[in-house]
Amino acid sequence: MPFNDGSDGFPSALKLLIAGGFGVGKTTFVGAISEIEPLHTEELLTVASVGTDRLTGVEHKSTTTVAMDFGRITISQDHVLYLFGTPGQERFWFMWDELSSGAMGAVVLADTRRLEDCFPAVDFFESRGIGFLIAVNEFDNSCRYEADDLRSALDLKSEVPIMLCDARDRRSATAVLISLIHHLLASRARR
Repeated sequence: MPFNDGSDGFPSALKLLIAGGFGVGKTTFVGAISEIEPLHTEELLTVASVGTDRLTGVEHKSTTTVAMDFGRITISQDHVLYLFGTPGQERFWFMWDELSSGAMGAVVLADTRRLEDCFPAVDFFESRGIGFLIAVNEFDNSCRYEADDLRSALDLKSEVPIMLCDARDRRSATAVLISLIHHLLASRARR
């Protein structure tokens, strides 16, 4: 559902979420594809987060998104995509309800080294009936799995697309968003 239907002369605004666990590449994904300088709400990790935030597998990470990332992509003079990257840490999940309001769909980024970190995002979108796809961010030194193995591990329905991506690469991120839009349109046509 667009924010604006375009009848007032402004382009229709389509909202997409980029979600997943802490350190999976959401901020990087939004930054790689946004046509504007993205808004980031990154803050330094502090001693206060010790014991609260699980840093296993991302020990080198020094910042975290505390509210959202925001980017924009103009598709045409009539359509604009707004990208909202969700915070990945459990203590900031309360933001997801607000960010998901009016969302057309979502990309759930996954890291095969910490696949369980994307379970909350999958559960969140399934429970709210928001269409999504899984984009496996191919980190260096991560294990490669077949899509069927990932589908089984994530307990996904057969219609949920799974694809590989590099969150740093604009073309790869674009391919993910195109696949998401195709998936959302196909899902709508099946209803």
